[in-house]
Amino acid sequence: MNKFPMTVEGADKLREELEHLKKTERPRIVQAIAEAREHGDLKENAEYHAAREQQSFCEGRIQDIEGKLSHAQVIDIKKIPAGDKVIFGVTVDIINVETDETVSYQIVGDDEADVKYNKISVNSPIARALIGKEVGDVVVVKAPGGEIEYEIDLRNSRSAIASLTLISSWSSRARSSSSCTDWLNPLPAIVTMGLRL
Repeated sequence: MNKFPMTVEGADKLREELEHLKKTERPRIVQAIAEAREHGDLKENAEYHAAREQQSFCEGRIQDIEGKLSHAQVIDIKKIPAGDKVIFGVTVDIINVETDETVSYQIVGDDEADVKYNKISVNSPIARALIGKEVGDVVVVKAPGGEIEYEIDLRNSRSAIASLTLISSWSSRARSSSSCTDWLNPLPAIVTMGLRL
């Protein structure tokens, strides 16, 4: 079965959540169910049914996390030699030439992606376009408002930071679009990518 890339930080967070679910939430829910049973008729016992729903969610999440960790290829980006290629785990600076606005994104695993914290999935269209490319390469990303070109410039190879200059061909319609972050989200289909490790 294919392994899916995940940073050490992402794997640690999943392990912490798993430990919390097993050692704290699971016993608490079992206790809540036992107490609810003591209240009598289970058919109309709201506390009992609520506790059972919590138990179902908890056990499902435990199985989900265990499955993800078992199929994860945990990558310690600190141990990867610095180079001129955009690779999994790098932080990417995107500079909009028209507005001079700069946004940074880190390329991470599917379960770690969170645009609020500037982390995008390795399977998102923009990350897929950048992975494996080298300094000076120009890549084109298809966004909802049109195609966008990026020129890659790794300006700090020691810390594996990729800096990209955004050469945008946004139309006025694209700039007014409210779906500007859709192209940062993971694709529905899982894509197995060749990463330089």
